[in-house]
Amino acid sequence: MSKILFVMTGADQWTLADGTQHPTGFWAEEAVAPYEAFKAAGHEIVVATPGGVVPTVDKGSLAAEVNGGQENADRIAGVLTSATELQHPVRLDEVNLDDYAAVFYPGGHGPMEDLAVDADSGRLLTRALESGKPLGVVCHAPAALLAATRADGSNAFAGRRVAAFTNAEETQAGLADKAKWLLQDRLTEAGVQVEVAEPWAPHVIVDGNLVTGQNPASSAPLAAELLKKLG
Repeated sequence: MSKILFVMTGADQWTLADGTQHPTGFWAEEAVAPYEAFKAAGHEIVVATPGGVVPTVDKGSLAAEVNGGQENADRIAGVLTSATELQHPVRLDEVNLDDYAAVFYPGGHGPMEDLAVDADSGRLLTRALESGKPLGVVCHAPAALLAATRADGSNAFAGRRVAAFTNAEETQAGLADKAKWLLQDRLTEAGVQVEVAEPWAPHVIVDGNLVTGQNPASSAPLAAELLKKLG
């Protein structure tokens, strides 16, 4: 079957407006739900991070209360432990898009720290969008779209319809007033059309080959849409 590229944050801290470091990384469900769906469909997964660092899971995303109980939290933690791809990432700057049938970006606050300003990721996203290959981005990972700028300074995703973690969700999560910037605002400023749904409810938008999800609950339905595109 096909190879799917997971582009993941290498950050384990998110710098807040007052300069303090908020522990973070990738959000467990947003990596695990698509990982399980793609593997079940027979696809191979390769993880890429800036510098090839092993990605850090946000400890908060392993809590029982955000996973529907302790049993599922333990199951998700077990998947992360057994997913050997996560322990052996390739360097993002060495990725050749031609090797992959699809690209997927899981979220967590980590991408707000590194992928939002990562030129290698920005170039990869631009090429993936233009290639027509299925491209999935969920929750806070659309922060990476901010680095996808063209030579004239415009954003490659300007005019595209996307779902992304909303101001309302960041507020309810208790971090909106501490953040340097909010994802919904920055995407809108870049010309990206953010379509907002109810906080925490699954919300996936398909715009051509681009498939985006608003929050952790959107990761499984997003994976299903990507699989449809892979046929």
